Amino acid sequence: MSTQTPATRALAAAKAAFRVLDYDYVAGQEKIGLHAAAAIGLPPERVLKTLMVEVDGKPACAVIPSDRSLSMKRVAAAFGGKHATMMDPAKAERLTGFHTGGISPFGQKRQSPCAFEETALGAEEIVLNGGKRGMMVALAPAAALAAARARPAPLIAD
Repeated sequence: MSTQTPATRALAAAKAAFRVLDYDYVAGQEKIGLHAAAAIGLPPERVLKTLMVEVDGKPACAVIPSDRSLSMKRVAAAFGGKHATMMDPAKAERLTGFHTGGISPFGQKRQSPCAFEETALGAEEIVLNGGKRGMMVALAPAAALAAARARPAPLIAD
């Protein structure tokens, strides 16, 4: 499997140290992040999912542990807005250049403001989508934040 994606190219350009983890992507999974965590043998709190949202009608990227759910109220606050909704998958694909199930916060076609769930950044290494279905990247939280031009924020529901 090729490891060249817009996401891995963006990580390389940012001089972020990362490693690629491949797994067998199964189409139709309801919880893709949990499937990926199980497939690569890591706890779901270390495998993060990338969710595209709209805050007051503007695109944004929220990265949270695969076993958690977004709090739309917290997402809106994190991006300085009043109202947040999930972005339509087709719109997310057009905006990012990635297919759903493979959306990465790195190397998006049109970069949106990005925030990572602050409680997910305590591990030595986190795992995120590498830009295509069945490919993840593992890297240090600080490197992920820098490469995605993101900031930590409370994003998950209690």
